[in-house]
Amino acid sequence: MPDLETPGLPVDIAACFVHPDARVAATLARLRDLVFETAAETADVGELAESLKWGEPSYTPKRPRTGSSVRIAATKDGRVAAYFICHTHLIDRFRERYGEVLAFEGNRAILLDPSLPLPEPELKHCFAMALTWHRDRSAHPSGAG
Repeated sequence: MPDLETPGLPVDIAACFVHPDARVAATLARLRDLVFETAAETADVGELAESLKWGEPSYTPKRPRTGSSVRIAATKDGRVAAYFICHTHLIDRFRERYGEVLAFEGNRAILLDPSLPLPEPELKHCFAMALTWHRDRSAHPSGAG
């Protein structure tokens, strides 16, 4: 059984989880937990590096050539976004599978309404696809994996 404990929040990243809207703050914290849970539950992802990218929390497998990053942030319109690197075409794959459940912004983000329950199984599958992107891409050289 994998250890699902989320590591302590680094001081330099903690400010990103403070928000005047308690629902936004709670959604950001839950997304962080989901990313770590997904990494622990997904074969060969291993430990995650947590850092700031463009002033927002970003999560990437520490092992090289494993996966792509997942970045989370509050949006200016009161929603929360999970961002993915656009050239991975991950959003296209997410949209194919979960277009009825998730909302998207272009080719780079899943948008979430903090007043609604999180679609956790769908988000965890999307996070797993991102965190294993390099590995899956190697298994399917066309990138269609």
